[in-house]
Amino acid sequence: MTLKILIVTGDAAESLEVLYPYQRLREEGYEVHIAAPSRKQLRFVVHDFEPGYDTYTEKPGYTWPADLAFSEVEPSQYAAVVVPGGRAPEYLRNDPELRKILKSFFDADKPVAQICHGPLLTAAVGALEGRRVTAYPALELDMQAAGATFQDTEVVSDGTLVSSRAWPDHPAWMRAFLELLRTRTSEA
Repeated sequence: MTLKILIVTGDAAESLEVLYPYQRLREEGYEVHIAAPSRKQLRFVVHDFEPGYDTYTEKPGYTWPADLAFSEVEPSQYAAVVVPGGRAPEYLRNDPELRKILKSFFDADKPVAQICHGPLLTAAVGALEGRRVTAYPALELDMQAAGATFQDTEVVSDGTLVSSRAWPDHPAWMRAFLELLRTRTSEA
């Protein structure tokens, strides 16, 4: 049976942080579904780092269809969840359906991969208390306020939670997440 992985996202998610794990996980043989507030064509963005800017810049990115609405997700059908960054987590953390989904993954101790601003979602369900995480560096205070110990490094693994700062860290992030998935699925 092919294991399913869920990606939770919305408009203004960082293109690379959705599509890289989507493609990488499919390449490994997982069935990957993208869930959003509704079934629709999502509009992603590209965040880039340019000289002279104090922060990243944002440009229009790829579009991609959501396979499911959050209200249609049955978390028990999925082995793990991926939480991309971009601006989407800023508003998605207010979605009660998504909060229920994420909480169920943590309650079941299933693997969770988060990157960039994605930890704003896991913080919203109280799942970072006492954990070590990384995130986009500007979120250090948010992570501390959520009860986490922030580490400014390309990847942090803490139990079933794998976090990373941003898309330049993709290789380390996916390497650690895939190792966790392989370990967890061989135990099942």
